[in-house]
Amino acid sequence: MSGKHAFIMNKKAVALLSGGLDSTLAVKLMLMQGIEVTAINFKTPFCCCNRKNGCGNEAARISKEFGIPARLIYVDKEYIEMIRNPKFGYGKHMNPCLDCRIFMHKRAAAFMEEIGATFLITGEVLGQRPMSQRRDAMNLIDRESGLKQRILRPLSAGFMEPTLPEEQGIVDRSRLLSISGRSRKVQIQLADEFSIKDYPCPAGGCLLTDAIFAARLRDLFLYQETFDMEEIRLLKTGRHLRLSPELKIIVGRDEEENNRIESFAKGKHPLFIPEDFNGPSCAALGRMEHKDRELIARIMLKYAHARGAGSVRLYLHEKEEVLSVSAPIADPDLDRFRIPV
Repeated sequence: MSGKHAFIMNKKAVALLSGGLDSTLAVKLMLMQGIEVTAINFKTPFCCCNRKNGCGNEAARISKEFGIPARLIYVDKEYIEMIRNPKFGYGKHMNPCLDCRIFMHKRAAAFMEEIGATFLITGEVLGQRPMSQRRDAMNLIDRESGLKQRILRPLSAGFMEPTLPEEQGIVDRSRLLSISGRSRKVQIQLADEFSIKDYPCPAGGCLLTDAIFAARLRDLFLYQETFDMEEIRLLKTGRHLRLSPELKIIVGRDEEENNRIESFAKGKHPLFIPEDFNGPSCAALGRMEHKDRELIARIMLKYAHARGAGSVRLYLHEKEEVLSVSAPIADPDLDRFRIPV
């Protein structure tokens, strides 16, 4: 067989399930048509879901509720390298939305082949997101991922050309929807109709679109050739100050952040902890000169709102040292070290 119908469809599909309302509805619509759905969820450090345990946990909950198998896929260095050098560029900040979608669709295509599924389901809505959910962007994603005519978007299918599962009668096109734009009124009505309750992340969220987080990531890419995933995750924690091209510090803002910084740094990076005042813990990442020690102690005093002298304990290469400084750093001097947004 040749031509556009050469690929024979079956009723097995993979769904990108983010844990948000749109992808949940897309899966529900396919289950109502008897499609055998397996969900996949990509775990990245950049989710800013409004749920404590993140979107991955919500996707697992929804999969269990719907009675479908699910696989959690952790992103790797290839994903970070894609963010560092996106083929199709960034949005407003450090968000390579097109490259990100293509990456996930390619990984989904490999998973489809692994389990014998023939098409992909997504919760994308035409016109909802300015960079990746335009018609031309969706067409680009389809081509670049190698899944042209095999990506079904049930919420906006009425505005799209029929896909292979529709053409081959696997999916009834008349039961698909025609939603477009940023309003979520129709989706919320559908959630009520389908008794989908307590849905998370109604509008989703990605830290790469956040100006402050994007500035920290840009700084990391600029000054560090190599880093691990924990350093990426730490971009969400504390105050980040660039003291020199070779040295950055992370200063905690509360007890939870202090604990995380201490856990990350102890035994691996210079760690500063207040000795005689209540204040933040601080980790130093990079090459620290001897003169930097006093500067860091003065910065810690500043964030502790101290007015006079204070001491901090430095843990360095299994050694401890107490540093005393006479006063916190002045505001104009501190401003020089802030990472520009």
